[in-house]
Formats: sequence, structure tokens, C-alpha cells
Amino acid sequence: MKSVWYKDAIIYSLDVEKFMDSHGDGIDGFIGLTQHLNHLAGLGVTCLWLLPFYPSPNRDNGYDVMDYYNVDPRLGTLGDFVEFMHQARERGMRVLIDLVINHTSDQHPWFQQSRSNSQSRYRNYYVWSENPPESDPSLIAFPTVEDSLWEYDEQADAYYLHHFYKHQPDLNIANPLVREEICKIMGFWLELGISGFRIDAASFVIEGIGIAEANQKSLQSFFDEMRGFLTSRRGDAVLLAEANVPAEEIPTYFGQGNRIHLLFNFLLNQSMFLALARQAAEPLDYGLKNLPEIPAQCQWLNFVRHHDELTLDRLSESEMQEIFDAFAPEENMQIFGRGIRRRLPPMLKGDRRRIELTYSLMFSLPGIPLLRYGDEIGMGDDLSLLGRTSVRTSMQWSDEPNGGFSDAPPDQLTQSVISEGEYGYKEVNVAQEQRDPSALINWIERLVRIRKQCPEFGSGTLRILETNDSCVFAHCCAWGDLAVIALHNLADHDCTVTLKSTDYEELFDLFGDRPYESLNRDHKTIRLSPYGYRWFRVNRTH
Repeated sequence: MKSVWYKDAIIYSLDVEKFMDSHGDGIDGFIGLTQHLNHLAGLGVTCLWLLPFYPSPNRDNGYDVMDYYNVDPRLGTLGDFVEFMHQARERGMRVLIDLVINHTSDQHPWFQQSRSNSQSRYRNYYVWSENPPESDPSLIAFPTVEDSLWEYDEQADAYYLHHFYKHQPDLNIANPLVREEICKIMGFWLELGISGFRIDAASFVIEGIGIAEANQKSLQSFFDEMRGFLTSRRGDAVLLAEANVPAEEIPTYFGQGNRIHLLFNFLLNQSMFLALARQAAEPLDYGLKNLPEIPAQCQWLNFVRHHDELTLDRLSESEMQEIFDAFAPEENMQIFGRGIRRRLPPMLKGDRRRIELTYSLMFSLPGIPLLRYGDEIGMGDDLSLLGRTSVRTSMQWSDEPNGGFSDAPPDQLTQSVISEGEYGYKEVNVAQEQRDPSALINWIERLVRIRKQCPEFGSGTLRILETNDSCVFAHCCAWGDLAVIALHNLADHDCTVTLKSTDYEELFDLFGDRPYESLNRDHKTIRLSPYGYRWFRVNRTH
């Protein structure tokens, strides 16, 4: 059996400026991140995903890029980045970085030249129109903030396309010169040792609004070009795409295994939260059965939360409302009319059983798992902050001022720190939890360790198992002669489960919410606590 590194990775996502301030000026940087790589290595992380760290006006968490070839001076220098890469490699960790190619900042030199001179080579780096078509509201990324896809620019005397904020003009991906620039950007960072890119807003990259019909076909083929360039420069590097699209559009991104390597599993994430809200397995069964088959060399990336809203837009209105009622009942907890702006522990009212259940479930679903910084300690959110910044507060390292994130005076911090309440840094922090064997951080470390012993979840073939209880989700992943089974009780009551399959001769406990009695050879019944979970190593009869 042959596998590749990304089929069984443990990915950890972080924002460099919110992880650790090494200079006491309230701003994090690569030096601070480098100093805390041992923390990540101790968790068992194998790959880091860094949010944008490029020079930026920082009006959209760094996704408004001004210069693709440098590090924001607030975060350090290219030399600091190279040292970070060296230290990560020494600890066996790969690094993915965000590739923001749907749009730039309106302060980017390309856009400034594009708007100021209609004869400039940069004019067609963006999508301009003197008479733009009417905007489709479904294509506006932030519908409660922006009301149009087009913004008039007085200097250019024309309208430019922007799917996101009006200060983020869309690049014209149909322009060969833009595609060439993007490959140069990729080549630059690959030379500095990274293992791939997370393509931001991948579905918008190939949307094609405002682009001549003759050039539409070239958009999707750009993923082929990116893959070819990537492979030619570094054979083991990968592309991870953010594409929240219907199931029938998934093949556009994977191709025949010759385009994107990994996709965020938005569809399964939404099914998972519907199952948690209903305390029933059916939404997960349905979600998994309706995912398209993907090429053998491709992979899903599963997640509980990341840095954006928990989007629910692939569900029906009634299903979305069920999740809102369960986990975000107040309007201030919701965003864009389609998502939740909370971290998981507050959503679950701090119930440790349900937090463990959710992460156990996510780690055992077919694909690879993603942890967001702070997940390991159960960080909360700050709903007093605007929009998605509620889940983008600084890492909480200790109960010292500012959560140990910075020595700067609180009024000089440029990053928010949760200081009050049950999720404040005095209650939730790394130092305190590491001293407590029963704390979440030590359970997460154990979860990661056990998951790394189960490559079947990353490379195996899924089989959903029938049980006698609608509250229990049971599945098996088999890879060659190996197989593991995971059972998750989504309900708040005990249950005794019978597996209807007879293909499994013996089950050996591997991981669970508590010590259970070992199963007899004739395993007619399997016990599960409220919100309980059990993973088994399988001795299969065939």
C-alpha cells in the first residue's frame, strides 16, 4: 500500500499576527511563531496552514494583498520567514500558505496603474466595464455588507468587478499575463520551501463574470496550469482549494486527479452540524452518500471551524434554522444570513462531552482533519467584535496579562484578547491546561496520536454501517488488510448498539470517551454513553 503525505496529514491553521507577539508591541510575527513551534510539534501537527502574511492595508484580515512577494513589516522580514521554515522542517512539519488570487487590495500597484491608464498593460489585469450587468445577489460574498458586484471608479471612469469588499477588485484570470504573474508568485514561495498553497475563494476565481465568452473556457483550465507548474517546481507540493459549491460542481476542481489535490469538505461540514443539532445520524448518512466519488490521489479536508463564518448555505432554510436554534439562537451570533460567527465551545455551552464528540467525529470522517489555532484549549469567541473578527482573537498562552500573547500595555494591543468571562484567558490558556491531565489540550493530543495510527481514515474506503439506533452514526474505513470502525452517539442518553453487518469477527477498543468493558467475541451489543464515541480496530472475516 502506497500513500502520500497529504492523504494522512494533521493540518493546523493559524494567523501569524494573532499567535504570539515576540516584541511586546502588540503585533505578532514570525519570530514569535518560530518560538512556539514546539507547542505545535507536541500536539502532533504535521502541516501548518498560514493565513495571509503579505503587506496589506489589513482591511480584511490580510486578504487585501498589496505585495505578493514579501512579508508584512509588522510581522517580520523574509529572513524571519526563512528561519521559521527551517525550524518547521526540523520538526517534521510542512507549511501551506494562502494564495489570494481572486482579488488584490485597491492599493496594489497593479490596480493603481490599471485605474490610472487605460492603455497600461495592467488595465486588463482587472475586470472593467462601462455598462456592467445587473448583479446577481447570490454571487455577492458579503450580502449584508455590499449590494453590488461592481464599483464605479472615478479616475478610470468605469466600473470594476469585486465579489468581496469594494476595496478588493477582482483579478482577470482569463488574462494570460495575470496567470503568468500567479505562477511567478507560486515559484517564489516554493523556492523558500513551502509545500503548497491554499487557494482562497477558488470558486470565484473561475466564475467568469464580465469576461468575454470566448475566454470562459480558459478559466477552469487554469487549475490544470497551476497544477502543472506546481509539479514541475516541487513534485510533492499540493493545492488546497476553498470551494463551497454543490456536489455536481466538485469534479471541476479535482478534475481527473490532475487539478486540485485537496478540497475543504463544506458539504459534509454542514451535514455534520445538522446531525449534531438533530441528535440524529441521518444527515451524516445522507451527506456522505451524496458526496461525489473523487480521484484516488485526491483528498477531502474536514473541519469543525475555520477563520470565516460557519456557513450553512448549502442547506435548506428550515435546516439552517434548526442549526441556528440549537447553536446560535440570537441574531448577534449569526452573520450574512447564512452562517454562525461563534467558536465551537460556546456553541455547545461548554459541554466537554459534546466538544469531544464533535472532534472525534470530524477526525474519523473520510479525509484529513483541520485544527484551528486555539481549538486545542477550547478557546471561545468575542461577540462584541464586528463580523468574523469574533472568532479571530489572539492565542491564549497563560493567565498573565494579555493572555501571555504580548507584553504591550492593553491599550496598545492591535489584536483583541478575550479577557473576561468563562472563555477569558485567565480561565482558558495553554499553561494552565498543560498542568491538568484531564484538560482538553491533553485529550486533543491523544486524539491526534490515535488518528495518526489509523491511516484507514485518510486512505481507506468508506462503508456506512447500519445500526438499531437512529442516534448513532457508525462507519468503517478499510485500507488493504486494515480496517477501523467508529461509532458516535449524537444523543444525550445512553444507548446499546447492534451492528447489523456480520463482516467483522472481532472488534478491539482503540479510543473512546471513557473506559468500556471489552467486547466479547460475539459482539451483539456495543454500549455508548450520552454523546459517547468509540473507535475499534477490526479483525475482518473477509
